[in-house]
Amino acid sequence: MHIIESGNVAAATGVKLSRAQVIAAYPITPQTPLTEKLSEFVESQELDAQYIPVESEHSAMAVCIAASTAGARAFTATSANGLLYMNEQLHWAVGARLPVVMCVANRGIGAPWTVWNDQQDSMSQRDVGWIQLYANDHQQIIDSVIKAFRLAQSVSIPVMVCYDGYLLSHTYMPFELPGQEQVDAFLPSFTPEHFLNPDEPGNFNTVTLPDTRAGVDGTVEPGYIEIRHNLHEDLRGALEVYGDIDAEYEKGCGRGGTPFIEQYRCDDAECVAVAIGSLSYQLRDVIDILREEGLRVGVMSVQMYRPFPDGAIVEALAGRKSVIVFEKALSYGNQGPLYADIKAALYSRGDRPPIQNYILGLGGREIKTSQLLDALKESCSAIEAFDDTPRWIGLKL
Repeated sequence: MHIIESGNVAAATGVKLSRAQVIAAYPITPQTPLTEKLSEFVESQELDAQYIPVESEHSAMAVCIAASTAGARAFTATSANGLLYMNEQLHWAVGARLPVVMCVANRGIGAPWTVWNDQQDSMSQRDVGWIQLYANDHQQIIDSVIKAFRLAQSVSIPVMVCYDGYLLSHTYMPFELPGQEQVDAFLPSFTPEHFLNPDEPGNFNTVTLPDTRAGVDGTVEPGYIEIRHNLHEDLRGALEVYGDIDAEYEKGCGRGGTPFIEQYRCDDAECVAVAIGSLSYQLRDVIDILREEGLRVGVMSVQMYRPFPDGAIVEALAGRKSVIVFEKALSYGNQGPLYADIKAALYSRGDRPPIQNYILGLGGREIKTSQLLDALKESCSAIEAFDDTPRWIGLKL
């Protein structure tokens, strides 16, 4: 079944099909229509869930932490400064190994105040330990939400599903709805190994000593550093787990096959443009134009950003003539975060290509296809001029 709806509705529908049991909601543009739609699903009894309006984003994540600790499938959504307000609780949710799922409708961060799109909000939280998935269109939003619930409960690590504010959250596109029976077969009920149970009292996340120690039953319990090591190892292992989940979803629903990266006209490409989100699809129009002019170029989107899929990225980019990374985020005082991660992944390869970084679209600045065309033309013909200094598109000084 196909429908034409907004990206926020696509996300909300994915949450409904996943049978979330607790939804914590606090409004913030451009995420608000997502939780509003979920409230309609709950009110109409299309979704059997507790819908909990709260007084802040910090409280929204606190509700999800409590619900997940009690054994319920929990969801929330936010944007921009709301995500930043959650920061403490984001660390807590992942440290407690809770399979919470959250959508982030990407928006620029204040100050100065902005309600327009870039990706600096979720990028600023890339090191809290959450898994991060990015969607390029509405179909990927709904499918990623469903797969996120499966991934989160498979590895006991929370997952962010990120998509561009307005460009995806508020635009209307056709997308296919998987059937409820398909989703139920794909996503088993949430049955955590450890959860709050009055019949079996226990302590959760008490103060941890620096060293290992024996528990009340004599079992040696990990110290803080072991807990962090285990999280890191499980995050790395989530790459293989997500690959298997995506393959199973493709088998059941007919969509998938690109869990980490998605390539367009890259088979014979000498030069590859790299981006995250809807920008990668805008770049496809540029690639088609340049192909008509005889340039062998392609575009690759990164769809899982944390854990970083370095193996897939190295396989796709090593040996190319050049790589140009376009991103709507900046690690202040350094470079674009995606650029830095790709450069690090390719570092040990003797056939690593020269890489150039472009920063664009911050705070919703219009990204013109003609600007992308000029940037790619210049970069593909001036590889010897590549350096670590980010170039800016659309900057007016």
